[in-house]
Amino acid sequence: MAFATDLRRSTPSALRNRDPILDVLRSVLPSTGLVLEVASGTGQHIVHFARELPALIWQPSDPSPAARESIAAWVVTERRGNIREAMDLDAVQSPWPIEEVAAVICINMVHISPWEATIGLMHGAGEALVSGGAVYLYGPYRCSDRSLDPSNLAFDQDLRARDVRWGLRDLDSVIQCAANHGLEFERAIDMPANNLSVIFRRI
Repeated sequence: MAFATDLRRSTPSALRNRDPILDVLRSVLPSTGLVLEVASGTGQHIVHFARELPALIWQPSDPSPAARESIAAWVVTERRGNIREAMDLDAVQSPWPIEEVAAVICINMVHISPWEATIGLMHGAGEALVSGGAVYLYGPYRCSDRSLDPSNLAFDQDLRARDVRWGLRDLDSVIQCAANHGLEFERAIDMPANNLSVIFRRI
């Protein structure tokens, strides 16, 4: 007898950080509207957010077919009616195949992708967001006002060893990149495990 394969992927970090991220999103996102997640990965984050913030419509996306399969499997398991089918979206593509969105969230992508992906993210968000719409980023960054924590330094070195185009980004450079595309820096919030929540608004 054959058994169906469970295509849901899972990472321990997503389970650890989903609630701290959710706490910030509650103060950042509008009460209703369409929220696009860029680089949804396993899908664990978006199904959790959709469960806890049911008035919002959630649009997952990822350029990886395996990731989109995992997202679809999580959505089926959760039986959430407020999550759209995962979109094949690479941050660098232009234009993005989506209508106006109320917010864009992107978790743990900026440091695990080429700098061109961050430029594409800011360009796409600047084009897709409604006026006043939010961009929410989560991950580790280099900050000019503090030295890099040893664990983040080791993580940065590991990333660069895996791909020379990867690595922790300078937060000031990310803020300037966002400004180049009509996105105003609002605030950065310290998060567990030496990560940051970084919020921008569409001008």
